[in-house]
Amino acid sequence: MKCIVICKRQISTNNLIEYINKVPYLELISYCASVFEAYEVLQSHSIDLLFVDTNLPDISGLDFIKSLDNKPIFIFTSTDASLAIEGYNLNALDFLLLPFSFNRFLRAANKAFEYYSLRKKLPAFDKDGFDYHNNDFILVKSEYQTIKININEILYIEGLKDYIKIYTSNNLKPVITLNSLKKLQNNLPSEQFSRIHKSYIIGLKHISSINKSQVIINDKYIPVGESYKNIFMSKLEELRI
Repeated sequence: MKCIVICKRQISTNNLIEYINKVPYLELISYCASVFEAYEVLQSHSIDLLFVDTNLPDISGLDFIKSLDNKPIFIFTSTDASLAIEGYNLNALDFLLLPFSFNRFLRAANKAFEYYSLRKKLPAFDKDGFDYHNNDFILVKSEYQTIKININEILYIEGLKDYIKIYTSNNLKPVITLNSLKKLQNNLPSEQFSRIHKSYIIGLKHISSINKSQVIINDKYIPVGESYKNIFMSKLEELRI
């Protein structure tokens, strides 16, 4: 993946360059101290991934991303945790709070590489990737096939920007399709499923256990986001005998 770093902080830039050079699937094309330098690089190179600091001279990293018509995959870096929500609202793949370790960087890089690989692998469908027939099953387009998935076999669904992975009880590998969690959520029976995180929808009947901040399904620990907790807990109350 060809990437650039956009950051005015020299220490942060040096750390990012060091981390990028450790990851074999990342190729650093340039590092830029301002968005104007970045615009020039984007005009002359095909870039797959941006590491963008939120605090940049003249134009913020957030406004820079808003200004792009054709956005590469992008990850924000910042010293201000309060900007994370706005960053994710712009569809940032991740938000790295400075200072961050190599392990935290690698998690973000792996997520970017997975998304990049999916985008290369899957076709871009002209219409919705789902065909809904009733509350018993959905038909999902995946790798030039249409796959039938029974609703009651869906364990959980994981979102990765505009791709989703549907995990079921009868298949070790998830079904991957080009679409969004929001679209799927709107077409699943609400009494059987709950959105518990910006990246996860779960099948309520498949919950093994719950702790303070996580749901466990088939040994998978799924985080519960604060903004989804109240609705999720209300659904659990309705299920209790």
